[in-house]
Amino acid sequence: MPNKRLPMRKIKEILRLKYICSLSDQEIAESCQIGRVTVGNYLKRMAAAGLDWANAASLSESELQVRLFPKSYPPPEARRPAPDCQYIYDELRSHKKLNLTLTQLWLEYKEAHPTDGYEYTQFCEYYHRWREKRDYCMRQEHRAGEKVFVDYCDGLSIVDIATGELIPTELFVGVWGASNYTYADASPTQELPNWINSHVRAFQYFASAPRVLVPDNLKSGVNKACFYEPELNPTYADMAEHYGCAVLPARPAKARDKAKAEVGVLIAQRWILAVLRNRTFYSLSELNAAIRELLERLNTRPLRKAKKSRRELFESLDRPNALPLPQRHYEYAEWRKATVNIDYHIEVDHHYYSVPFTLLRERLDVRLTATTVEAFLKGERIAAHARSYVPGLPTTVKEHMPPAHQKYLEWTPSRIIQWAAKTGAATAQVVEQIMSTRTYPEQGYRSCLGILRLGQHYETKRVEAAASRALKFHACSFKSMRAILKAGLDQQAEAPSMSNQIPLPLHENVRGGEYYVQE
Repeated sequence: MPNKRLPMRKIKEILRLKYICSLSDQEIAESCQIGRVTVGNYLKRMAAAGLDWANAASLSESELQVRLFPKSYPPPEARRPAPDCQYIYDELRSHKKLNLTLTQLWLEYKEAHPTDGYEYTQFCEYYHRWREKRDYCMRQEHRAGEKVFVDYCDGLSIVDIATGELIPTELFVGVWGASNYTYADASPTQELPNWINSHVRAFQYFASAPRVLVPDNLKSGVNKACFYEPELNPTYADMAEHYGCAVLPARPAKARDKAKAEVGVLIAQRWILAVLRNRTFYSLSELNAAIRELLERLNTRPLRKAKKSRRELFESLDRPNALPLPQRHYEYAEWRKATVNIDYHIEVDHHYYSVPFTLLRERLDVRLTATTVEAFLKGERIAAHARSYVPGLPTTVKEHMPPAHQKYLEWTPSRIIQWAAKTGAATAQVVEQIMSTRTYPEQGYRSCLGILRLGQHYETKRVEAAASRALKFHACSFKSMRAILKAGLDQQAEAPSMSNQIPLPLHENVRGGEYYVQE
C-alpha cells in the first residue's frame, strides 16, 4: 500500500467495480487510475476485515475507514528502488557519441541507492526486460457487451435563418467493441451538458448500457488529462455510476487505446457526413433526423467479412451481455464545491440553501440538477432542496436551524400582539403600531419584546398606563415607555386640556402663531 491513502470514495468505487461490475484488478486499476497492486491490497484489506459488498455499501466513509485501516494492520514490506528505464533508454540514445554504457548508468544508480539498489546483473536484466516490451502492439479482443468507445469529430454546419450565418456542430460517435454497432448525433459543442446528453441518447438507442466506457481525454470527460492518472469529470463519473458502467479513459496521444472510436468516426464521416455534405440544414433537429436515417442504413448494411449487419451482430453478441437500463434516465447534474457560511447556508448560483448548523465552515460537495440541489459531506447527503433560480434569497429548512433560531421562527406579528394584550389593550395597541410603521414587521420584534419585558420590573397596571400615555403623545417606542416608567409619569394626573385654558387677550404686541407662517 502506498503511504498516501486513497480517498474513501475511490476505495468504495474499487469495491463496486470488483463485486458489482465484476472487473479484473487490472481493469479496476485502469478505471480508477491507480496501480494494480494497490487494487489488490485494498481488496485484501476488505477480506481481512470480513466485509462483503453488501456490508461495505451500507457503511459510511468514516465507518469503512475504521474497518479497513485498524491500527494493528501490519505495514507493507519495503521494496527495492526500481531503475528508471525510460531515463536509461533516453540517455543511451542521446549520448551515443559519448559511448555511454549501462555500466556507467548502473554506477550512477548505485550512488543514489548504495545499500538497497540492484546489483549490475539484476540492473541489466531489469532494463532488458523493459526494453523488449517497449515497442509492441497488442491486438485487442473485445468481449461481447463489454465496451463502448466514444469520440467526437467535426460535424456539418447549420444555417441561422435570421442572419444566414453558418453555425458549426460536433458529431458524437459511440461504437460497440464486439459488434461495431454505431450511434451518432450532432450537438452544438463538446461541452459537458451536450457530452452527457449524447451518452444518454446513445444508451436509449442501444436500449442497454456497456460495462465499460472508453472516452478520449476531452475536458468534458476528463478534468485533468494525465498519462498515468487522468482525473474524471465528477458529472461524467456520476452518469457512469447511474448506468453501472466503469470508465477507462484512453491514454493521451495513444490512438491504439481507442482504435474502435477512430474507425467509427471514419465510418460515420464516410457514410453520414459525406452523404449529407451538399444538403442545407436550418436546425439541429433537422440535421439529427437526417443523421438518424443514414445511421439506420449504416447499421443494417451487411458487412463484407461477417456477412451480417452491425445490428444483427449487436443483437447476437453485445445486447445479451450488456447491462439493462435503469428504470429512469440519468438527469444531468453538475458537481461543485461550496463552503458553509456562518449563517449555515451555502451559496449556489447566487441563491442560498440551508444545511445543518453544526457544519459551519465545512467544505461540501454540491450536486445540481435542473430541479434539485443536494449537499454531500464525505459521500453522505446531508441536505436536499428544490432548486430556486431567484437570486439573493434564502431557502431554509427549519430543522437545519439552531434551537434558538427555530423558536424565533415561531414568532409572528399576531402572536406578539396577543402576548401584549395580556398586559392590556393600550400595550397591544402600542406593539401593533410599532410593527405597522416598519417596512417589515420583523424589524420591530426587538422593540416589542422590550416593552413586554418591562412587566418583569414594573406592575402590569403601570405598564398599561405608560402605554396609554405613549399613545396620547405619539411616542410609541420601547425607549419612550421605559422613560415614562422610570420618571413615574404614568402615575401623574393628566394635565388640563387646552379647552379649559383662558384665551390670550388681543394686543398689538401679541403676535400669535400666524405671524410665523412664511408666505
